[in-house]
Amino acid sequence: MERNEPCWCGSGKKYKKCHMPIDEKIQLHADHGEIVPSRAILKTPAQIEMIRKSADLNTAVLDEVAKHIRIGMNTAEIDEIVYRFTTEHGGIPAPLNYQGFPKSVCTSLNNEICHGIPDENIIIQDGDIINVDVSTILNGYFSDASRMFKMGNVSERAERLVRVTEECVQRGLAAAKPWGHLGDIADAINTHAQANGYSVVEEIGGHGIGLEFHEDPFVSYVTPKGSEMLLVPGMMFTIEPMINEGSPDFFVDEDNDWTVYTIDDGLSAQIEYMVLVKEDGIEVLTK
Repeated sequence: MERNEPCWCGSGKKYKKCHMPIDEKIQLHADHGEIVPSRAILKTPAQIEMIRKSADLNTAVLDEVAKHIRIGMNTAEIDEIVYRFTTEHGGIPAPLNYQGFPKSVCTSLNNEICHGIPDENIIIQDGDIINVDVSTILNGYFSDASRMFKMGNVSERAERLVRVTEECVQRGLAAAKPWGHLGDIADAINTHAQANGYSVVEEIGGHGIGLEFHEDPFVSYVTPKGSEMLLVPGMMFTIEPMINEGSPDFFVDEDNDWTVYTIDDGLSAQIEYMVLVKEDGIEVLTK
């Protein structure tokens, strides 16, 4: 930052003169009617150090999946890889038994938006797109990320959807600034998705993370720029838009009460990063 630029905090003071304590900066925004985080949301340096270790393992788990995922394997095999690798490295798969979820990872194919349950009867086919969503507990600290895998000869429409989803995440990340707002991220993502003819799922979004699997704030990807919670250093949350080929609407599997499908059978894609707000920008912890 140039020395004559305003401070990130929005106080209007010049950078070299702005040494306002963080609580005062937060109060400044609260006084202007903005939604601000509670102190409990902000992670301490000691907590961040421990969460980083969890995030590193989470990334390693996804890397392990990337090495072994293949056409012809069933999704239960992905679950086995995640469970084995996580536990061998001292971690616990966060999804396992979470609110009754029966497996260690979510595997969502094609028209499944999220929360797909691994199953030995679900075989990965040539042309499938699959989201693998890994979440890890290490020494009591939580991390989360998901990747899209394009299997074999995917169609042009599937290829484009995954590419635009990647672009949406990158645009959301670029829009995230300390002392900005969650709505800045949402606007960047939603604008790019709509410009490419896609929709963003509205009722399912990202979340705070670190000390618990799901913390405040809820992270929407369809709200206006300048809206939602203030981005304060120490905040940690996921950027994970779900981009649909058609309608943003969905339904939940009546049998397992978990898997979320597109209402119109269109394709859906999701990529998830976990990020930390810092004084000088945004750090990606997992992807």
